[in-house]
Amino acid sequence: MSSDTSTERVSPTAYATGYMWYRLGMSHPALATAEGKRLDFAFGLLMYGVKRVSGTSFDAMMIARHKGIDARLARAIDQGRVGQVIEIAAGLSPRGINFAKRYGKKITYIETDLAAMANTKRKLLDDAGLLSDHHRVIEIDALNDKGPKSLAALVKTLDPNVGTAIITEGLMSYLDGDTARDVWRRFARTLKKFPHGLYLSDVYIRGEHDVGSKAFGAVLGRFVKGKIHVHFEAASQAIQALRSSGFRTTAVHEPRDIPETREIAATKGADRVRVLEATT
Repeated sequence: MSSDTSTERVSPTAYATGYMWYRLGMSHPALATAEGKRLDFAFGLLMYGVKRVSGTSFDAMMIARHKGIDARLARAIDQGRVGQVIEIAAGLSPRGINFAKRYGKKITYIETDLAAMANTKRKLLDDAGLLSDHHRVIEIDALNDKGPKSLAALVKTLDPNVGTAIITEGLMSYLDGDTARDVWRRFARTLKKFPHGLYLSDVYIRGEHDVGSKAFGAVLGRFVKGKIHVHFEAASQAIQALRSSGFRTTAVHEPRDIPETREIAATKGADRVRVLEATT
């Protein structure tokens, strides 16, 4: 990420969601910070109002997107297609911990973020004894094409003969359309350097949003003091955009179609997120 306000705004939600994962029983105590607890409580009060009016559950949406991405990533690893994972703007997500524990030396998991968040997470995980050669936290700016803190520099440290995945969760909605397309093109170019490239992300479709979803977007924008971007009117537009960015195949998965999220998909709110999966 960069010093641009559109990316720096991610930090408050990184702390809030970091504690939320812990509250939901999906994370490690090392990532349950005091600041995260305070922000999760404050954001929860705002979301409670949205749920009272619309019935839309923010927790259900977050569970669906997180477990949906987890499920598609695990599938690729289990099939032998992916052995290296780069999570962009990982914040205080527990995914790196959980996958490192689940797969051990079978994978290399690299969590990335801007300097402040990367340093914070690295210290939290290091103090808890959770880092290893196969699970690292490093600083990169995903908006940069070159330089020591760029994705290109990170990729040079990886094994070019091992399938690689790039993950973004909760990031792309903070970026405007042009910036998002630039990032997707950069990801496609990067993943083409490996025998198998996989990109996974959450995605939202404007045409499927009801009043509750729009209210959620407005509240989130207020919380992070910026605009939240919904890039597509239909799933077909998302598929075309990723193909135009250089991906060979693209799919948009609904939570009800992923076995691991089928149950939560019945809760209003979970049905508002999709899992975007693209390969090179």
